[in-house]
Amino acid sequence: MEYRLTDFLPTTKKEMELRGWTEVDIILFSADAYVDHPSFGAAVIGRTLEAAGYKVAIVPQPDWHGDFRDFKKLGRPRLFFGIAPGCMDSMVNKYTANRRLRSEDAYSPDGRHDLRPEYPTIVYSKILRQLYPDVPIILGGIEASLRRLTHYDYWKDQLRPCILCDSAADMITYGMGEKPNLELARRLAEGEPIQSIRDIPQTVYLSEKIIPKTDDIVLYSHEECLRDKRKQADNFRHIEEESNKMHAQRLIQQVGNRYVVVNPPYPPMTTEELDASFDLPYTRVPHLKYKDKRIPAYEMIKNSVNIHRGCFGGCAFCTISAHQGKFISCRSKESILREVRQLVKMPHFKGYISDLGGPSANMYGMEGRNKSICERCKRPSCIHPQICPNLNTSHNKLLEIYRAVDALPEVKKSFIGSGVRYDLLLYRSKDEAANRSAEEYTRELICRHVSGRLKVAPEHTSDAVLRLMRKPSFSQFEQFKRIFDRINRENGLNQQIIPYFISSHPGCREQDMAELAVKTKHLDFQLEQVQDFTPTPMTVSTETWYTGYDPYTLEPVFSAKNPREKLAQRQYFFWYKPEARREIEQSLRRIGRADLIQELCPRKKKSATKK
Repeated sequence: MEYRLTDFLPTTKKEMELRGWTEVDIILFSADAYVDHPSFGAAVIGRTLEAAGYKVAIVPQPDWHGDFRDFKKLGRPRLFFGIAPGCMDSMVNKYTANRRLRSEDAYSPDGRHDLRPEYPTIVYSKILRQLYPDVPIILGGIEASLRRLTHYDYWKDQLRPCILCDSAADMITYGMGEKPNLELARRLAEGEPIQSIRDIPQTVYLSEKIIPKTDDIVLYSHEECLRDKRKQADNFRHIEEESNKMHAQRLIQQVGNRYVVVNPPYPPMTTEELDASFDLPYTRVPHLKYKDKRIPAYEMIKNSVNIHRGCFGGCAFCTISAHQGKFISCRSKESILREVRQLVKMPHFKGYISDLGGPSANMYGMEGRNKSICERCKRPSCIHPQICPNLNTSHNKLLEIYRAVDALPEVKKSFIGSGVRYDLLLYRSKDEAANRSAEEYTRELICRHVSGRLKVAPEHTSDAVLRLMRKPSFSQFEQFKRIFDRINRENGLNQQIIPYFISSHPGCREQDMAELAVKTKHLDFQLEQVQDFTPTPMTVSTETWYTGYDPYTLEPVFSAKNPREKLAQRQYFFWYKPEARREIEQSLRRIGRADLIQELCPRKKKSATKK
């Protein structure tokens, strides 16, 4: 399949000239390589604005050193500069939980580390403000979205204010940004100055003066949070609740002599609106400038199809609900099939879809039975501490999608690579039809959509830690594993279940990790998919870790913080390695759990000496 430069949004003057353009309306600066695919945010916003009639260009990974020529090469846009810092937070993308450099940058050609700065949102914005002081600068993407109010920055070990204060930009469009960016472009095109645009939903701006309305939520100021961590924790409860409400309230926070104003989000996208976004004319490939270069993130998702947005799991350490919200927006079957038919024609496609999923694999089509209850709800999770009885947990719509895709002659098999919520599969509601669909889905998932290994995320074995994580009891994982093993036996399959676990999460002590090691050993697991908890902006877990308080109860919570404490917890994952045995034995004695030594590291009995 041959592509021309004009099949992509222009990235250079030459590409603009090929389109006959002398200027553009909007220039997006992206810290990721330009991949024209619906999984990459800059492409989504660029194509959305293009479809509305605007001339849009993208400058991917500009050189921020020297004379800033990459920031000047396309000139001044007619409407605004947009900053798209990347699909991942730049610091999470670059560093591990131990602040060590990752092996590669997944969103850069050949995994190079030198093509994006730390905090590109701030770096790019300051350069553009210096070069073009009167052109509006709009921040988007996950880096700005999750820094829209006072937040803890793990890499600087500081409480930082709204990113607008550090970046010199004019506005943030937070979350999935199609709607606010379209409305903003329209208003600017009609001649409205950026300083007077204050009412677009899902935007954040700074104001010298604000008169709170009756239903506004006025948070503790940034300065108060610096002085009192408990106030920062209390703030976060409101921030999370308003991110996950159908009818949210405006948030206001003072920073110095200014005010950060967070307008409530747009309602969840309808199926028609989501279809329109995914049906845009993406080429689904990296720009031609990356010929013969490997972009690791693209290689991972190039054979996948995203079928919905949103996640109502509310996991305490996850940023999805803060960015996409808890309400599920689903694509239509027709839109999904259109994308699959485009995918199967790609030269690299060999008949296998790597993932037919979403933020959580099996939430497609799920919503409240009584919408009026959902409209009044402010729970951050629909399934924790218990599954909401108003939630329709039927998997029938999802099964219909799987079967329609698998019926296409070019598709040999579709796998589910996204995380599966086994608590939804085990749940028994009063709706027997929904219960039967969950059983049917479980069997079909295991028999037809597992590529030898099914990844699930129990995250821990301690119920106390799991409550803080907002995850179900480990007993549910054990129940699901029994079902998984039984279905494999019945169908002559030899598949594995691969569990993910986290160490050093708030509330987790070394003893909890020792017990995790024993429990998983009894289940015959030698753990591979493990990680240290990484505090990332705007999650409950991060606020708990930093402040020492649960934001919802304001009760104190212990967290392992220094490298020694974190390593002491992590070592238990690797009880099966001979080189780890001595340290584990010493640690178990130190914490008063010598009784677990024989369970984890049994010494071989000496054979009797022949006489």
